[in-house]
Amino acid sequence: MSSSVASDKPSASADTAAGQPRTANGARWALAAALLGFFVMTLDALIVNVALPEIGRGFGGGMTGLQWVVDGYTLMFAALLLSAGSVTDRIGARQAFGAGLVVFTVASAACGFAPNLGVLIVARLVQGAGAAVIVPASLALIREAFPDPAARARAISVWAMGGSVGAAAGPVLGGVLSELNWRMIFFVNLPVGVLALFLLTRTARSPRQSDAPFDWTGQIAAVAAMGGLTYAAIEAGAVGVGAPRVLLALAVAVVAAAVFLVAQARGRNPMVPLELLRARTMALSATIGFALNVGFYGMIFLLGLYLQQDRGLSPMATGLAFLPMTLLTAVVSPTAARLAAKFGPRMPIITGQLLMAAGLVALCVPPASTPAWLLVLLMIPVGTGGGLAVPAVTSLLLDRTPAQRAGTASGVLNASRQLGGALSVAVFGALVSNHAHFLHGLRTSLLIAALLVVLTAAASVLLKEKTS
Repeated sequence: MSSSVASDKPSASADTAAGQPRTANGARWALAAALLGFFVMTLDALIVNVALPEIGRGFGGGMTGLQWVVDGYTLMFAALLLSAGSVTDRIGARQAFGAGLVVFTVASAACGFAPNLGVLIVARLVQGAGAAVIVPASLALIREAFPDPAARARAISVWAMGGSVGAAAGPVLGGVLSELNWRMIFFVNLPVGVLALFLLTRTARSPRQSDAPFDWTGQIAAVAAMGGLTYAAIEAGAVGVGAPRVLLALAVAVVAAAVFLVAQARGRNPMVPLELLRARTMALSATIGFALNVGFYGMIFLLGLYLQQDRGLSPMATGLAFLPMTLLTAVVSPTAARLAAKFGPRMPIITGQLLMAAGLVALCVPPASTPAWLLVLLMIPVGTGGGLAVPAVTSLLLDRTPAQRAGTASGVLNASRQLGGALSVAVFGALVSNHAHFLHGLRTSLLIAALLVVLTAAASVLLKEKTS
């Protein structure tokens, strides 16, 4: 379920960068740095969930504070993904990757040393901003270092493994480190970030590929719209839907969304041209990606709390409970590409969504006395379904999108996915904020996620197998 963003356009110089030849060793250093960058930001997206109860005990702040610890990262990641690809083109892949990695690593240290919950949340926002640049820049770095298509395909497969390993290791490592000290889940990023930066120094400087003006209006409006919506959803659980600050946040989100659409329709250099959003494949792919992340990340957030707070599992045991699901997700993801090639992309997309929905519903059925090992088994269809659907959706979108729009389309898809994860934590956290009714809120949340995934599975029938 890790995200990926393709570069918007091919490298201006496939074989050289800033006048320096791309050697075999340089390409390997570039791949190693890109892999580590993708690994550490994927790890960070999942390592925090298992540590939330420990963070809550350390800082207090209740459910609202814990929701922002998760959503601060995801929100900035989602909002800045829309323009991170163009930033990479403007300053060069190596320079953008290095800048994103420095921001991410420094913010990780700030998270680990945070003296209170407010500082931790701000540092998580900065972490998300760094991660948003790392993803497209890492792929652009690989594209630049491997001009041969076959070699580049192999390199991207290796890069993707970094995300799979990070996703599988995140919950387990989060559990192990939380039992020592929850701050360690952020400090573990530091040696990885430093090593990746060292490897990056062994690669050649990248050329700038674009001088197009940056769409500041669109980017600020996107952050305001997503931030307002997320804030309203989180605060509604604490103070009620009719509270003035909730209504104000919703108003900000609506106005910002309108400003964003106007900027994309009339701006000279829009981040997301409206004709791209109007395309059926783009609209459906973004909606499907949104629903899949609601189910996947919403479930991890809820069960990470439930297994520790209500079932009494230790952080380590909770992390291990997620391991079968995350490992199988990593194994299944490559299968999706083969199934899509043999049967067409709709088959794994629809099958994956229905499998996820079945798993979400199954998790609602067992009584409170159900043994933890059965819950572990019931989680597997949720991750496996996502592992089937996400790569197929991404592949379908890139196949049906003109090459010059590939990076933008990938950015929209992954921003939509991350927004789904952020809103699932916001809304589901509100539903379980009353601890006395936690199990009821958990089941309601999972049923909402299942219904959403079923609806997008039905809509997936409208996806075209061939270019229109």
